[in-house]
Amino acid sequence: MMKASQTLIDKLKKFEACVLSAYKDSAGVWTIGYGHTAGVKAGDKITQYQAEQFLKEDLAKYEAAASRVKRLTTQGRFDAVVDFMYNCGIGNFDKSTLKQYIERGKATWEIQEQFLRWVNAGGKKLGGLVTRRIWEAARFAE
Repeated sequence: MMKASQTLIDKLKKFEACVLSAYKDSAGVWTIGYGHTAGVKAGDKITQYQAEQFLKEDLAKYEAAASRVKRLTTQGRFDAVVDFMYNCGIGNFDKSTLKQYIERGKATWEIQEQFLRWVNAGGKKLGGLVTRRIWEAARFAE
């Protein structure tokens, strides 16, 4: 099974930033550490070490899910999908046209366009999501 590259881990840490106290993200979901959401509630606090552990645990879940996707034959493709799942969720990816296009072997540019459709949170287009999707689309082509 492929694993997330250090390139992805470094980029993901920049995209997510590390926050050691629970906060509501742009979609209103309680979040802590590097975008960890499972079991997080108001008032939660963690250490940097716990944030790193959550990141490892979360990545393992997304790596396993990405490993089941057909045609993720390069590290770049794998990293792009893992980052997308980390940010948007496995369920959203599984239902997406993005996944369909990847598994059908559509042209790279068509797949890249699908990444770029996922730039809204809470009904608003967010610059941070645009930047992230551009990185994923470019990484997919590497």
